[in-house]
Amino acid sequence: MKKNTDLGLLILRITIAGLMLFHGIAKLGHLDGIKGMLSGMGLPEFIAYGVYITEIIAPLLIIIGYRTKLASLVFFFGMVAALFMAHSNNMFALSKTGGLQIELILLYAFGALTLFFTGSGKYAI
Repeated sequence: MKKNTDLGLLILRITIAGLMLFHGIAKLGHLDGIKGMLSGMGLPEFIAYGVYITEIIAPLLIIIGYRTKLASLVFFFGMVAALFMAHSNNMFALSKTGGLQIELILLYAFGALTLFFTGSGKYAI
């Protein structure tokens, strides 16, 4: 069977970024919890708006394949920030089924990191 790396990269882009869009859209106008968490850490609340960059703008760019490497790097660092700011208590915790509780964040982060190193492939703008 012939290898089609570009189709695989398209599927990865649509999957990783498309699924993250649901998280970003759900947060439109609902940043109070994130703002509270940031102020509790002594950080300015306006940083919460970075969620829109990480979870809406970067995924849209990744899906269409425009500036994929840059968007993927932003997405990766957003996931790392979310990991340490919101999920650091669960870093090594296991779920009821035996997986890491943070495995979804890790999948998003390392999927984005993969796209940073590979680029978008030929099926992109």
